[in-house]
Amino acid sequence: MADESTESSDAPLLRTLSPTALSSPLSSSASSISDATPNPKRRRRALALRSVAFIASIVGALGAGSVTVFSLYGHLFQSRLHYSQFQINGIASTMNIAMYLPVPIIGYMCDRFGPGLLSFVSAVLAGGGYTLAATLYRKGVQEVEGHAAGHRTTFAPMLLAFVAIGTGTACLYLASITTCAKNFGKGKYRGLMLVAPIAAFGLSGMIISQAASRLLYETQPDGTKGDVNVFRFFLFIAILFIVIGIIGTFALQIVDEKDLIDEAVEELERSGLLESSEVFRRRADRGYGTIQSTSIGDENEDSDARDTLRDNESDMYAKLKKAWLLNAETRTFLADPTMWLFALSFWLIIGPGESFINNLGTVIGTLTSPNTYSKPPSAATHVSIMATVSTVARVVVASLSDLLSPTPESQHIQTGNPHSLPVLRRKLQISRVVLYVVSALVFSGGSLVLASGVVQEHAGRFWIVSSLIGAGYGAVFSLTPIIITMIWGVENFGTNFGIIALTPALGSVIWGIIYSAVYQAGVRNSVSLEDEGTGEDVFCYGKQCYVPTFWAMTVSIWIGASMIVWAWKGKNGWSSRGIVI
Repeated sequence: MADESTESSDAPLLRTLSPTALSSPLSSSASSISDATPNPKRRRRALALRSVAFIASIVGALGAGSVTVFSLYGHLFQSRLHYSQFQINGIASTMNIAMYLPVPIIGYMCDRFGPGLLSFVSAVLAGGGYTLAATLYRKGVQEVEGHAAGHRTTFAPMLLAFVAIGTGTACLYLASITTCAKNFGKGKYRGLMLVAPIAAFGLSGMIISQAASRLLYETQPDGTKGDVNVFRFFLFIAILFIVIGIIGTFALQIVDEKDLIDEAVEELERSGLLESSEVFRRRADRGYGTIQSTSIGDENEDSDARDTLRDNESDMYAKLKKAWLLNAETRTFLADPTMWLFALSFWLIIGPGESFINNLGTVIGTLTSPNTYSKPPSAATHVSIMATVSTVARVVVASLSDLLSPTPESQHIQTGNPHSLPVLRRKLQISRVVLYVVSALVFSGGSLVLASGVVQEHAGRFWIVSSLIGAGYGAVFSLTPIIITMIWGVENFGTNFGIIALTPALGSVIWGIIYSAVYQAGVRNSVSLEDEGTGEDVFCYGKQCYVPTFWAMTVSIWIGASMIVWAWKGKNGWSSRGIVI
């Protein structure tokens, strides 16, 4: 009687669900194609789809990485458009907010509707945003050169353009890494496969900055190369996003997602975490129920019609099961106190990094007094150094994570339950938390060098700062999604990573404001160049322009490193709960 009651109460659920509730596809048509199938043709097709998706994710991350070269043209907003340091940081912070704030929603959409849709959205938003920014930049230069009354009318719409750029970049980046996380969640080198698009994102800064400085440059009166031609650069990036976004719409697919969801449900049932999933298992055992009672029992009905009805209900059931599982895992993720400690750690560390990247050009400008005849180093050079070192660090820590850290053989959420799947252990084991803390300390080393003032009037030493910060920032950013997949699984990765990635938005704004305030205060005490046409002093020179900011950043990074240690070894931390990390 109990079983009959359960079945009768559950059957109407599938009948009464609205089309909207069940319209979410399983990411793509490839979700039913398994590379574990005994059919060689289907296995080859699944492998081909995974390979194409992997290549598309790398290309997508390379395109999304164009956002990291803000320092390449940020200082030109100051010298050509006469924006103040607060306005420049306002644009950078707005872009970062738009890149991080909607990420939980973007991740939710990616998990439920697939990465292909996000790739198309990125083509529209980022492509349109860069096109608008190019138009506004040209208009702003014309206003300044023409000494137009009330110039700087471009600032407000420029903010809007960078909102679109930030959101579009987030869509493409998250679509790329989610594709790799879900398609390569199994295997010995899952961390390296996940970090591949993350490393490409970092490498993109070097490639794009060097290409722009060599191909899209302004010509000086003496015929030498000058700064990047911002108008042409923005148009180039706009076209790049549109092309990559359209390609990714069709190429970014999750292969074998039905099996991924089924395995996750079985694993969590075995752990005792999801007892209510029994209703889905019973429905599967009896052939999806509603078809048996309404269609299959009719002996005279056409067999093709019966097959169609059976397939339709099977799809409805699979979509319902997926939505139910992902919602349950989201609740588990949000209810985990260690997740919030981890998010706080990420915020305290990445916030300073985002601010440094956005202000690298103006930081370099403070290092050399205008009374000296030495030319300050190129911002493009140090953007390239940061990007190259960051890329190497991402690959190295991902490889160390795969080779030295203990790894659960399951790609699903860890419950710490003794009945969970076994763990792949190494002879020499180094926790990913240790790698994360070491990376943060390397990051703080670069910040500490700058805070000490030893680079002032010795701009040739700045490579030490850009290298250490690039290495630490890149390593922390690559270890974060790896830790998320190891502890909370891959099936809900987009949503989980989106929630964690929300925190740098606030950090970027806070540190951008702090840096701008210290910079503007330093203007009054430094030898400044007068801004022609406005009579405003907008340039700062000397240690007072940045030292207080970077001392505070260094302390923030140290606190952030301690937060993840607390999540690992503290009360009810990962270690005490039997979580392998």
